[in-house]
Amino acid sequence: MPHAIRIHQAGKADVLEWEEVEVGEPGLGQVRLRQEAAGLNFIDVYHRSGLYKQKMPFTPGVEGAGVVETVGADVVNVKPGDRVAYAGPIGGYAEQRLIDADRVVKLPDGISAEQAAGMMLQGMTAQMLLRSVFPVHEGDTILVHAAAGGVGLIMCQWAAAIGATVIGTVGTQAKAELARAHGCAHPIVYSRQNFVAEVSKITAGQKLPVVYDSVGRDTFLKSLDCLKVRGLMVSFGNASGPPEPIPPNLLAQKGSLYLTRPTLFHYIATREQLEQSAGELFEMVSTGKIKVEVKQRFALKDAAEAHRQLEARKTTGSTILTI
Repeated sequence: MPHAIRIHQAGKADVLEWEEVEVGEPGLGQVRLRQEAAGLNFIDVYHRSGLYKQKMPFTPGVEGAGVVETVGADVVNVKPGDRVAYAGPIGGYAEQRLIDADRVVKLPDGISAEQAAGMMLQGMTAQMLLRSVFPVHEGDTILVHAAAGGVGLIMCQWAAAIGATVIGTVGTQAKAELARAHGCAHPIVYSRQNFVAEVSKITAGQKLPVVYDSVGRDTFLKSLDCLKVRGLMVSFGNASGPPEPIPPNLLAQKGSLYLTRPTLFHYIATREQLEQSAGELFEMVSTGKIKVEVKQRFALKDAAEAHRQLEARKTTGSTILTI
């Protein structure tokens, strides 16, 4: 029987258990996927810890890639043998899984399963943030927190390709150099630099139209001080914990600011939206404008250790679980 990681109760990384599972045959509109790799993302930690509630028991993981084994009777968009990838439906930490056919996309030649597993969620999140939530244009200056992380490195490259200037926060000098090599013009090491002061200096006091913040509690309030009048605060993660509640009037006091908390799944809800997002990502990668580098690999059965490394902020770029 195939194996999967299962969670029976919320908690720390040691609640991730390696178990045999019964997969079965695909039903109406489904495919059975033999996975080759699964992506590791902070949302997996939120599911595991109980911050984002799930019905127990469950298999975590919202990103993966592999080969279609069998399809349901009404499936027409893919066939057995097709290489596909996905981001969204939970259940990715598994050797085999069932998934709705309209949630997978075919992989172009030249993009490996490992590369796809490390970029689908992060890459389509970057597409959402830069092209839809706040459409970044040539000449814009933006702030990206966690610039050396998986989403951060993709955003730096994508924004630089557009012609925008990227300011990015990182935790170490090594991460600063990594971010710089991927298009971040002004990396700020937050452990020894005040990023609000640095942003003011870089922009000559003009501040920014948008801040992209996946860190949460540690950066949220200071990020508001980096925005110009009517700027947009984009909060899309809680790596340091959820931000403290704020009174809406604070946004008025700091310049009639806008605040949004987007999630990718609302931006790829339809088949058309999914194909557009994935298509733009594949185009950027295939043309070399974005390089997706898998920086860490763990065996699927070692998912608990992968979670520990991620939470300790010891990872950079993309991390995958190999199958």
